[in-house]
Amino acid sequence: MIVASDLQLFKILKERLGEKEAESLVSFVDAKLKENNDANLKILATREDLKEEIGATKVLIANTKAELIKWMFIFWVGQVAVTFGFILLFLKR
Repeated sequence: MIVASDLQLFKILKERLGEKEAESLVSFVDAKLKENNDANLKILATREDLKEEIGATKVLIANTKAELIKWMFIFWVGQVAVTFGFILLFLKR
C-alpha cells in the first residue's frame, strides 16, 4: 500500500493540474477522508462499549442458568411425585 502525504500529493497534482486545482483537489480529498473517518468512528465500538455488552451478556447468561436450574428442579420433583404415585397405585391393587 502506497502512503502519500498531502504535500506529496499536492506536488504530483501541481505538475499536472496547476497549483489552484491541485490545492482544491487535495483539500477535497482531505475533507472526504475526514468525513469517512468520522462516520466510521460513530459506527465502531470502543473497548468500554464491548465491556458493557460482555457484562450484560454475562448477567443474562447467569439469570438464564438460574431459571433453568429452577425449572429442572420443579420438573424432577414432579417426576418423582408421579413415579411415587404410580408405585402406590400398583401396590394398592
